[in-house]
Amino acid sequence: MSAALRLACIDSAAAPLFDLSPDGVQRTGYEPEVAQLVATELGLDLHWVFTAWENMIPLVQSGDADAVWCGQGMTEQRAREVTFTQPYAIFNESVLVRAGDPARGPDDLAGYRVGAIANSTNLALAHTFAGIIPVEFGASDDVFGDMIAALRAGTIDAFVDDDVVTVPLGADPDFDVAFTSPTANRWGVGLAHSNHTLRADIDRALTTLIADGRLQEIWHKWMPDLPFALA
Repeated sequence: MSAALRLACIDSAAAPLFDLSPDGVQRTGYEPEVAQLVATELGLDLHWVFTAWENMIPLVQSGDADAVWCGQGMTEQRAREVTFTQPYAIFNESVLVRAGDPARGPDDLAGYRVGAIANSTNLALAHTFAGIIPVEFGASDDVFGDMIAALRAGTIDAFVDDDVVTVPLGADPDFDVAFTSPTANRWGVGLAHSNHTLRADIDRALTTLIADGRLQEIWHKWMPDLPFALA
């Protein structure tokens, strides 16, 4: 039996990044498919470790997971807690509102209750919008679903997340994408600072997948409307 690659992530419906696991083991979406290719390149069996958003990095630090592969923008704060591989994705950030809301730019959000995941790049962007009331979401196994439900129910007026998950929601008759900020956030796999060997191995596998076109192929399979920024 091959050694395992244990990756921490939330179990949430955030297509096309990933969807709810049907059995607590298998996953579908862009991130799971790329992760599986990397594991295969390294000769490792892929195991997902499902947990709440705020527990992912602590699991890596404690050794209960090998890495976080779950929408991790490569911020300075996170880089103090984990070491990142090269990026496997680059995304901008969008603001989602309820259908019919007139907001179309940051200046239209004054007084809005704007949600974002705690300690995220999305929350950092929200704090740049003048006059908003920030609402942090966390401490949940399905924090993305919580934000969608809160916006639908009217307990928040908008939320910020990456364009990869907000743009598809704009097709929902209940929601509109107000605007997208061209932040070009780089997403990477986060490992313990001491795990130099596995980081180098994942980097090598990602380099191969980018060079031979397989990463771009998976990108276009799951996100045909978003430009591939890693060519």
